[in-house]
Amino acid sequence: MTLGHTLSRVTLIATESLTKTYGGRVTALSDLTVSVEPGIIGLVGANGAGKSTLIKILLGLLPPTSGRVHVLGLDPTVDPMGVRARVGYMPEHDSLPPDLSAAELVTHLGRMSGLPKTTARERASEALRHVGLYEERYRQVGGYSTGMKQRVKLAQALVHDPDLLLLDEPTNGLDPAGRDAMLALVQRIGTEFGISVVVCSHLLGEVERICDHLIAIDGGKLLRSDNVSAMTTSTDVLVVEVSEGSEELEQRLLEMRLPVTRDGHALLVPLEDDLTYDRILTAVADLDLPLHRLDQRRHRVAELFADREAAHV
Repeated sequence: MTLGHTLSRVTLIATESLTKTYGGRVTALSDLTVSVEPGIIGLVGANGAGKSTLIKILLGLLPPTSGRVHVLGLDPTVDPMGVRARVGYMPEHDSLPPDLSAAELVTHLGRMSGLPKTTARERASEALRHVGLYEERYRQVGGYSTGMKQRVKLAQALVHDPDLLLLDEPTNGLDPAGRDAMLALVQRIGTEFGISVVVCSHLLGEVERICDHLIAIDGGKLLRSDNVSAMTTSTDVLVVEVSEGSEELEQRLLEMRLPVTRDGHALLVPLEDDLTYDRILTAVADLDLPLHRLDQRRHRVAELFADREAAHV
């Protein structure tokens, strides 16, 4: 199998006044109108914002209460099987049978998507190679680490060579190094293979690093849909992230008279001049720490949500 597509510039996903209510009381999506072109798209919002509901509607697993939706030009409410034949789905929660090997599982799911037996086995091996599990493909999934299980879920989404991947919280449960590796893999799939990807996540800072376009929803309503470059701008602050020893690094930078603040796992250092980069790299090297990220901080999509909350106060 050779993964890769050259999609015409058809609209990837389009919704018009899409609404979903449960029992007439709980509104998961409200009058959502959005249209995006092929690429790597981030679907972002807090837990409970309506992201998973939207994904289920896109897959034809859940009917909308009202409004219209199209995926790759197909209506999932009319032709759900046609949509799912062209879309790969990586679920959020771990539902992998522990007693099967990755090769068996991905081959089986390839067969379920309609592939012949031999083709399914070949494509399963190729998909597992692409996600970095080829050497481990005959081990039982129950013995896999969390990161490996996430990669198995990604492989099964790729096995039938889809035009679009829907990934629901692909970095769940991963440490900083694992998150970086998963995001790099998703970016590679979207750029080198030409497969469009929708990454659903509440970790806004991570997703905006790899996406071309972001759809931000809040309380089931569209907050903003735009290119990442239009939604985020660079700041004069450097973001430094190491997988271990961040407290030690913070202390060393303070000793070097570099002002440091924390943002979760990351350290933020004002970019005073070109030497700031060199001084940080020197500190990391002196402490022999694994560096995962050193780049300019951008105004984050999270600030959109903060602005919205402030407007409601």
